[in-house]
Amino acid sequence: MKARLLIIVAALMLMAGAASDPSERLPDPAQEARARTLFTQIRCLVCQNESIDDSDAELAGDLRKVVREQIVAGRSDAEVKAFLTDRYGEFVLLKPRFNPANAVLWLGPFLAVIAGLALLLARLRRREPAQALTRDEETRLAALLDDEST
Repeated sequence: MKARLLIIVAALMLMAGAASDPSERLPDPAQEARARTLFTQIRCLVCQNESIDDSDAELAGDLRKVVREQIVAGRSDAEVKAFLTDRYGEFVLLKPRFNPANAVLWLGPFLAVIAGLALLLARLRRREPAQALTRDEETRLAALLDDEST
């Protein structure tokens, strides 16, 4: 029974994710909830495919600390994200904002599908119908089929 309880406690501690150290957490639960939401939207610059909430990298811990400091300073979520993008670039956001600089990344797949469909339709329209065989070709084909069947 004690072993089960230990396993459950260990699993809960692992699921707690970022800031498992209570000294890192903000005293105000609403601010901590905002910080945790932002953690899931910010990319770990070391891991690159993980949020800072999921990462154990030292830089991810530093970014979590910066986010908490910004929230305590009274900044909005948008201001915190703006601060991080000014410092680290648009790459720090897991879901980058739509702007002219990255419009190709957002619109590229749709444009590629549309171009592919247009090309397919153009090829289908230009395709010539199959022509009937001439008498000469029909007799040669019949002769070939007769040779094959015997």
